[in-house]
Amino acid sequence: MTYQDFIVRDPKICGGQPVLRGTRVTLRTILASLAAGDTVEAIMKAFPTLTREHLNEVVAFAAAAALHADSQPRDTDTL
Repeated sequence: MTYQDFIVRDPKICGGQPVLRGTRVTLRTILASLAAGDTVEAIMKAFPTLTREHLNEVVAFAAAAALHADSQPRDTDTL
C-alpha cells in the first residue's frame, strides 16, 4: 500500500483537509505532533484508530510533497 491508499480529501470531512482514511485525523495534526517531538507511540495512544503504518504513510506523503515543492521554480529574489 502507498500513502494514496491511506490519505483522502473530502470536502465533507474536516473542510477538505487531507485526513487518514476512515478517520477525522488530519495530516496537519500528525505532522505537527511529530514536529513537536511526540513519539509514534504517543501519537498512536492519542489517536487509537491509527496504526504505525498510517504514521509511516503520513511521513511518506510529507516527503513526496517536499520533493515536489523542491522541483518547482522559485523566485530567488524573495529568499
